[in-house]
Amino acid sequence: MSWIIDYYSEDVRLEIESLPAGIRASYARLANLLEEFGLDLRMPHSRAMGGGLFELRPKGREGIARVFYCMKVGRKIVMLHSFIKKTNETPKRELELAHRRQKEIMAP
Repeated sequence: MSWIIDYYSEDVRLEIESLPAGIRASYARLANLLEEFGLDLRMPHSRAMGGGLFELRPKGREGIARVFYCMKVGRKIVMLHSFIKKTNETPKRELELAHRRQKEIMAP
């Protein structure tokens, strides 16, 4: 049984669609793997960030991006936030935004 990808909002979907072409192609390939393998998708494609938050790790000739996501009941994956990575460390504000969105959609 495969997983279903959803988006936190239309803005997040459009944010991902506006990534540079090479990174977007990498995202599409990784999203297909994520739909197939779900929680079993690991490095170098996906990494656990703690507390049920994960990052998808697309890259292209234009650089690298990160797309934060979480899993919900019913084999649903929710894409929370994306950004182009410019430093080795993930900026704290990007991570905080993803955690905030995750808490919002996981609240009863």
